[in-house]
Amino acid sequence: MSDVILEMRNITKTFPGVKALDNVSFTVRAGEIHALVGENGAGKSTLMKVLSGVYPYGTYTGEIYFQGKECRFHDINQSEEVGLVIIHQELALIPYLSITENLFLGNEQARFGIINWNESISRTKELLDRVGLHESPNTLITNMGVGKQQLVEIAKALAKKVKLLILDEPTASLNENDSEKLLQLLLQFKAHGISSILISHKLSEVSKVADAITILRDGATIETLDCHKDVITEDRIIRGMVGRDLTHRFPPRDSNIGSVIFEVRDWNVDHPLHEGRKVTNNVNINVRKGEVVGIAGLMGAGRTELAMSIFGRAYGANIHGKAYKNGAEIDISTIDKAISNGIAYATEDRKAYGLILIEEIKDNITLANLPAISDSGVINEPKELTVTREYRDKLNIKCSSILQLAVNLSGGNQQKVVLSKWLFAKPDILILDEPTRGIDVGAKYEIYTIINQLASEGKGIIMISSELPEILGICDRIYVMSDGKIVGEMPAREASQEIIMKHIMRQQEVMAQ
Repeated sequence: MSDVILEMRNITKTFPGVKALDNVSFTVRAGEIHALVGENGAGKSTLMKVLSGVYPYGTYTGEIYFQGKECRFHDINQSEEVGLVIIHQELALIPYLSITENLFLGNEQARFGIINWNESISRTKELLDRVGLHESPNTLITNMGVGKQQLVEIAKALAKKVKLLILDEPTASLNENDSEKLLQLLLQFKAHGISSILISHKLSEVSKVADAITILRDGATIETLDCHKDVITEDRIIRGMVGRDLTHRFPPRDSNIGSVIFEVRDWNVDHPLHEGRKVTNNVNINVRKGEVVGIAGLMGAGRTELAMSIFGRAYGANIHGKAYKNGAEIDISTIDKAISNGIAYATEDRKAYGLILIEEIKDNITLANLPAISDSGVINEPKELTVTREYRDKLNIKCSSILQLAVNLSGGNQQKVVLSKWLFAKPDILILDEPTRGIDVGAKYEIYTIINQLASEGKGIIMISSELPEILGICDRIYVMSDGKIVGEMPAREASQEIIMKHIMRQQEVMAQ
């Protein structure tokens, strides 16, 4: 592991009004797993986009050496040709193509312009075997879970004869079992000489598999830790990331819980494409004023489907059940009606459903409550700018200005814009679906503080999270969901990760019988 496979020297990248990378140097040795960590907006993804040619040579200053040769990539195809492959946080698979078609899209196994399907399918089987995915090569991506799709992305990288694999938040959407499988796969690749760069906010995973950890802060290199020599703790990493000690992961809150503000009874939802397949099965839940209610469960449990169907039937078919606010039945059959009844839903998929990426920050933040910044149906621009600046400062959104396009923000700052939009809508019930996914520990603490503030104002908060420590740390009461059903309910003070998983496993055993 003494040979250097990658060296980036003095990389500087500037966007209008923002220096995203400031003289960053970064070295990866052959056959190592090198973690790249930092707060949202620290420059991690930007550095990797420079490396892979997404930001082509000439748009930055500095030098890149791969396997001892200087590289000046003008697009991502050139970086892939030398064996440098990046897997972005948002998977780039085409849902209605098969695994085989996705693996070799743009890299077809063809001769004289004719695809050799026998060879393609044979190679697909070999690649799937290498990543431990037991699926037919003809399986459509849309019929696979997120964890399996992530493995297809990795198999796709292997098809390109990868030498250095870059993974940007690969476990952000995965449950604990799938995350563990992926980490073990990286260790297997390491044993076969493939180097990896792992970008992750899950510091426990970083500490488990990394040989070295480089910390970025505000676009600059803070330090590189040798995991085989230095004493590595999560607190040490956090201190480098945020520039201070973070003594508590979850801010304290004095709960003042009142009467039931929102309730759904006998809620049923069918899959929109597969007729008769229930994704939510006779669900009954409620949330009280000033209460944070968590919904725990594995991927595919039906949590997001439940939340989206409650929010104006934004998902599902054959939806039936009743909703109540302050004891009175309400109509939430459309998104407009849900919003008018004081319900807001912050989606887990910020790019597809949470933001208009080609619009400015100010337009996104005010979108759900335009009447509040309008006079006689005309937007009052000074009022809009004042509101946007208020939420930028309140949520510490890192941007060049409130006129910056949402697409150019880091993932964590995009998430803060989504949250700002719904906070400005002044809801009584706020459904948060994976609100801290892909967000660093410092920003998480800020969002937890906002959740506590909303609860202290008497709002009802429903929080979906795949991170059990987060559910246990921020919620007052917890529902456990599995296979579309509520299979457990308990006060957070009586809960543990083991108890939650027992409820889930018990339901899966019932389904297997």
